[in-house]
Amino acid sequence: MIRPGTDPQALVEAASRIRAGALVGFPTETVYGLGADASSDEAVAGIFAAKGRPANHPLIVHVADAAQVTDYARSVPPFAARLMKAFWPGPLTVILPRREGVARAAAGGQDSVGLRCPAHPVALAFLQACGRGVAGPSANRFGRVSPTTAQHVAEEFGDALLVLDGGPCAVGIESSIVDCTRAMPVLLRPGVLTRAQLEAACGEPVLDKENRQVAGSAPRASGTLEAHYAPSAKVRLMDAAELQTLLDLMGAEAAQANIAIYARTVPTIRFAQVLFRRMPDDAPAAAQQLFAVLRDFDDQGARLLWIEHPPAGPEWDGVRDRLVRAAAS
Repeated sequence: MIRPGTDPQALVEAASRIRAGALVGFPTETVYGLGADASSDEAVAGIFAAKGRPANHPLIVHVADAAQVTDYARSVPPFAARLMKAFWPGPLTVILPRREGVARAAAGGQDSVGLRCPAHPVALAFLQACGRGVAGPSANRFGRVSPTTAQHVAEEFGDALLVLDGGPCAVGIESSIVDCTRAMPVLLRPGVLTRAQLEAACGEPVLDKENRQVAGSAPRASGTLEAHYAPSAKVRLMDAAELQTLLDLMGAEAAQANIAIYARTVPTIRFAQVLFRRMPDDAPAAAQQLFAVLRDFDDQGARLLWIEHPPAGPEWDGVRDRLVRAAAS
């Protein structure tokens, strides 16, 4: 059932369910999460079962403020503290050494844990009402398109799940993930925060996980599998010229192929049956609407989804990451 996230009684009920070991859907500024008590391995197991997610694929623990970090992390490097000070509440997850005996299931059995303080008033009120960290991956079936509205969550899990409605997500793609378990910060998953922003905040270079200094030693992190974020339609990335060429080559067959196109360059489309949405020219707007567009094309019956490659600029890294993983499915 969907309840207004601004309703005090809904927050009380949601927090009560968390403390009782049940699941709750909740909004953040990035995407909607499927929450459980991070301190209860049994409750967290319910997330893995509901999503169909492998139990060794770690979750992010959401906290109400930085003061809760030491409940889960045994140490916080200075550069991690600077990142949290700069971007919390906000779309940044830091991976820190995990305190022994705490949140083992949420961490996927690893000796590290991902922590985030979300920048959404409903999420913060919910976390404060819970009085504990809430493990919360995206509220969708594993590997599929993340939800950015309460209705998306309800469509995934049905009326039995309590979903706090906080409106459409303002950011629209998941948080940037920075591994802070080693001597230097390593970006494991891009989001709307650019590497330059992260480096400016922490005061040192932020390495890429493919860097030879750290390659192969990064902890597993949420949303970093090769194939992820996939709609039911088959996704293909291409440049604008290739997209137009394929449309022209298909001719009348395009009308029967259930094609949807998401591109910044407006193609010449000769058949009304071919669906088209224009991708915004700026990266934040594209990120905000990306998952909703993918879901909408699925709802309209698209079987082929042709998407123009995002621009090469670093501000597009988060959108590009999601599209590449969607196309790999």
